[in-house]
Amino acid sequence: MAATVLVTSESETIVGILALIDMSLVASLLLMIIFSGYEIFVSKIDVEGHEDRPDWMGKIDFSGLKLKVIGAIVAISAIDLLKTFMNIPDSLNDAEFNALVLKITIHMAFVVSGVMFAVMDKIAGDTKKDH
Repeated sequence: MAATVLVTSESETIVGILALIDMSLVASLLLMIIFSGYEIFVSKIDVEGHEDRPDWMGKIDFSGLKLKVIGAIVAISAIDLLKTFMNIPDSLNDAEFNALVLKITIHMAFVVSGVMFAVMDKIAGDTKKDH
């Protein structure tokens, strides 16, 4: 029986690795939202001193959770945009060009909203200290 050899190009390998990174970001974001949301809105999870306790547990407030979520969304969007850039054909038709521009626009909207969230949290934090 002959063995089948699977050969992938460099760009296919990079896109595959980016897809794995994307999935791990989504999974860690989901876990962080579940545990932090529970601690913020329901009850504290008593795992003080446990060796497997994440460093962020018990230290993230709602404002910090917002920033982490928007940061992860920006990172996921950037990875998706990079995957799109890796697969750009030599010539684009109008529909492909419009889809690319739309992805870039959406990514920039995420970036701008993330910066605005960070600025608002900074202003709110400085205001609390002054009063």
